[in-house]
Amino acid sequence: MFEERDIHELIRALRDCGNYDFSNYSLKSFMRRVEKLLYDNKMDIYALTNAIKIDRVFLEQVVRDITVNTTEIFRDPSVWQAMKYRLLPKLHSQKEINIWHAGCSIGMEVYSMEIMLYEAGLLDKTNIYATDINTDVLKTAENGTYSLRNVKEYLDNYNKALCVNPYNFEERGTTPISKYVDMDERHDVMRMKPYLLNKATFKKHNLVSDPNPFGIKYDIILCRNVLIYFNQTLQSKIFGDFWNSLVDDGTLVLGIHESILGPWAGKYEKKGLMYSKKQL
Repeated sequence: MFEERDIHELIRALRDCGNYDFSNYSLKSFMRRVEKLLYDNKMDIYALTNAIKIDRVFLEQVVRDITVNTTEIFRDPSVWQAMKYRLLPKLHSQKEINIWHAGCSIGMEVYSMEIMLYEAGLLDKTNIYATDINTDVLKTAENGTYSLRNVKEYLDNYNKALCVNPYNFEERGTTPISKYVDMDERHDVMRMKPYLLNKATFKKHNLVSDPNPFGIKYDIILCRNVLIYFNQTLQSKIFGDFWNSLVDDGTLVLGIHESILGPWAGKYEKKGLMYSKKQL
C-alpha cells in the first residue's frame, strides 16, 4: 500500500524527469492505474519512483501504461446515429472537412468515423487527424489490424449505428461490415480495408501541455471518455483549447457520460449528444 504523499512524489518524478504532468489528473483514477502498475511490475511505489528517475525507457512505459484507454468500434451507437443524421448532412456543402480525434487510442473511433463518412459520401473531402499520448496505441491505430476475438462482441454496434435510423424506424440500411474490414477467423485477425488505411494522420500529442497539434481549425473534435480522467481545472483548460481549435459553429463530441462544466459551459451549446461552439 502507499499514501497520497507517495503518489505526489511519483507525479513530481514524472514531471521532472519526463515532462509529463499528471498533477491535474483525477487522483482516484491515477491511483488505480498506479496500483496495477505496482502489481504488474512487482514493485512498491518507492522502487517505481526511483526506477523512472534513472531509466527513461521505463518512464515512457509507465506513461503508456497509465494513459492506456479502452475503445471499441462505433462505441455508444446513439452518438454515431446523431452524427450521421443530425451533424454530417450539414457538412455536405463544404469543400473541405477537418476532423480531430483527440485521445484516439487504438483507432477504433477513427475507422468508425471513416466508415460513416464513406457511407455519407464525404470521406474523400475530409481530412482526419488523430492523436494520443501513447505511442504504442498509435502504432496499432496506424496499422488498422486487431484481434477479431476482441472486436467481435462490439460488431453489433456497427449495425445499430449505420443500419438503424432512430428518427425514422422504417428506414434501415443493409451494408455488411465486410465492405470495410477483412476478417480471418483462423488467424484471429480483423483488418481495415486498404482504402481506409492511410486516410488519417496520426501524431503523438499531450492534451495537458501541447498546443493544437496540426495548427488548423476543425469542424468536429471528438474527445470521448478521456476527460473523465482529469480534474475540473484541467478539463476547463482543455475545453478552452478545443473552443479555440473549432471553426465557428464547430462541434465537440464527448463521451456519453461526460459533460462541459465550469467557466466554458456557457460557451458551448448542447445539442442532444453533442456540443456546438458559441460565438463570444
